[in-house]
Amino acid sequence: MSGKDDQTLRFYEREAATYAGRERFPLSGRLDAFLAGLPAGARILELGCGGGQDAFYMLACGLDVTPTDGSAQMAAEAERLLQRPVRVMRFAELDDIETFDGVWASASLLHVPRDDLNGILALVHQALRPGGRFWASFKAGKEAGRDALGRFYNYLDEAGLRRHYEAAGSWSRLAIGRVPGGGYDGQPTEWLWVEAEK
Repeated sequence: MSGKDDQTLRFYEREAATYAGRERFPLSGRLDAFLAGLPAGARILELGCGGGQDAFYMLACGLDVTPTDGSAQMAAEAERLLQRPVRVMRFAELDDIETFDGVWASASLLHVPRDDLNGILALVHQALRPGGRFWASFKAGKEAGRDALGRFYNYLDEAGLRRHYEAAGSWSRLAIGRVPGGGYDGQPTEWLWVEAEK
């Protein structure tokens, strides 16, 4: 279980500065909604922090954030923004047990091969404290494949995502929604967001 496609990782290594410096849409409110359900000073793990913008926002809110990324170059970009270390970590290296009040994974777990996804989600479940919250977003689709930039996506539908989450652990709450949007490749994208509580 690697938890990440090597070709995709090489893309982010090569494009780290451009990707981190891109213009991003303002926060949609989903991050605020996620944070609103956490205790004051909550400990949060971010998987795939990219340029560090979400971690920066969470830190400004007074939360204890552990930002991580699978790309050393991307982690370095995030460190420049955050002025603090960013852990270089593949998803499969997550070995914390009941450590975090929340896990935030915006547009990162969508790169995990389908065969590995149950195991990665189980590691997230294990890392959450009882009552902990987990938010992740995925590009919707029917079949796994690559985009025009060569990045791998698991492209799941709602039913498929639900099956993966339910196989990974017992959740007290699991909600999946769909929103239209875009991505780094400039293509219109249907996004699925998942909110889960342990």
